[in-house]
Amino acid sequence: MKLRRTPAAAAAAAVVLALTATACGGGSDSGSNGDKINVGIKFDQPGLGLKTPDGKYAGFDVDVARYVAKELGYAEDKINFKQAPSAERENLIKNGDVKFVVASYSINDKRKKEVDFAGPYFLAHQDLLVRADDSSITKVEDLNSKKLCSVTGSTSAQNVKDKLAPKADLQQLGGYSECLTGLENKAVDALTTDDSILAGYASQKEHASKFKLAGLRMSDEKYGIGVKKGDDDLRGKINKALEKMVSDGTWEKLVKQHFGPSGYKYEPAPKVEN
Repeated sequence: MKLRRTPAAAAAAAVVLALTATACGGGSDSGSNGDKINVGIKFDQPGLGLKTPDGKYAGFDVDVARYVAKELGYAEDKINFKQAPSAERENLIKNGDVKFVVASYSINDKRKKEVDFAGPYFLAHQDLLVRADDSSITKVEDLNSKKLCSVTGSTSAQNVKDKLAPKADLQQLGGYSECLTGLENKAVDALTTDDSILAGYASQKEHASKFKLAGLRMSDEKYGIGVKKGDDDLRGKINKALEKMVSDGTWEKLVKQHFGPSGYKYEPAPKVEN
């Protein structure tokens, strides 16, 4: 006997298929994968976001991301960290590859045209990292005759080139580690980015006594958490998580844990801008 599918049965099957698809993945623009969440971080920034040789992730931004994800309902084993290079952060968010980005992500007007920000959760300042034995760079104007390195997509590089030392020989590479190698090998004279990032590199054991921060506060960099444009619900939830992180003492604990060993003098927690 040939069985016929009734309209009701067909409808029920369609619902089951839809639910199965939802369980298998959150969609191309969701930043989630079933019961897991994709979060963008840096993989090459000691003290902030670093993927260690054993495949683990460490740093202040990483722990901020973990705290926020937990407040959103995701346990640590449900977080899928994805690399978020400076030049790709907006694309990762807009394409739905990640739910949010915590990657030394300075809030500025240009970026706010493409993505929204929760926070800020940290205030850094642009500075220079130079060789420990180099006394030729004591002010930003000294860079006009020097080779300066930063990463593609960084606000720091253009800030120096456009406003502070227009005659500097600016070289933009794919990552700060490449700039650091160039600085050590004397291929470049200085590395510029946020002092929090530079402090992380300078405090690594393999770089002990090789480099120093120039101590120039060339800009204020408010770190925010990038989310998809118009996702006010997620932005609001992240802001509440950040406020809780400060009030319960976790923020101070994490800052001391990740920046304390380098002697970096960090700013107090900035006020979240709701």
